[in-house]
Order: sequence, then C-alpha cells, then structure tokens
Amino acid sequence: MYRIALAFILAASPALAAPDLKLGAETFAGACASCHGPEATGDGPMAEYLAIDTPDLTAISARNGGTFPWLRIVHIVDGRTGLRGHGGMMPVFGAVFTGDTAVEDARDGTPVITSARVLAVVDYLAAIQAE
Repeated sequence: MYRIALAFILAASPALAAPDLKLGAETFAGACASCHGPEATGDGPMAEYLAIDTPDLTAISARNGGTFPWLRIVHIVDGRTGLRGHGGMMPVFGAVFTGDTAVEDARDGTPVITSARVLAVVDYLAAIQAE
C-alpha cells in the first residue's frame, strides 16, 4: 500500500519535488519572516514576543560545522520537531503547509514525504547560508 501511494504521489507531482527557490522565498516571506526577519537573520517584528531567541537562519550551516542539516531542518519546518519558542509544534502557520504533498530524497537517499512548500523553504534556507 505504501509503495502504491508513494508511486502515485511521485507520478502526480514530479515538478513539486524539485527545489523551487522562488516558492521558498515567497513562502518564507509570508509565513516565517514575521519572526525570523525578512533576511532570515532572526530580527522579525514578532521575535521579541517569543520565549526563546529567534536564530539567524543564514547561519545554520556555520552552527553545524559548515554542513546544512537538510533533513533536520525539514523536520523542524514541517512540525516533526516541536519548538518551545512557538508554544508547541511548528509551523504555527500549519495550513500554509498542507495540501501539496511532495517527495524528495534526503541527502542520504531516504525518501521524505512532506509539503512542497516545506521543501521549497528548506531549499531556500540552504541557498541563503552565509559563507
């Protein structure tokens, strides 16, 4: 059953599985920038109201030894990893990330099924990492 569903998703939405930086930037601006800031540096207008400091998302790779932890960031953005600063699971804009299921392989080849917008935001974040 799982293989049939996975094959159906892949056949129905191959374009959604590809990185889409424009969609990622637009989704970030609409759903993430209020806390993380328009440049993703943690200085959004809502950041002061969070229980924890809002991280600089352009420094994810730097905080991880120069490697962007793609799968871990997917899990944070799609809500598999709860964040106390958000009062629970993320994203707080959950409806934005529903209804557009996509599949992409993690860097280790593991298939990841989540929202196409989540994948686009994560690929956008990977693209804006500071050198």
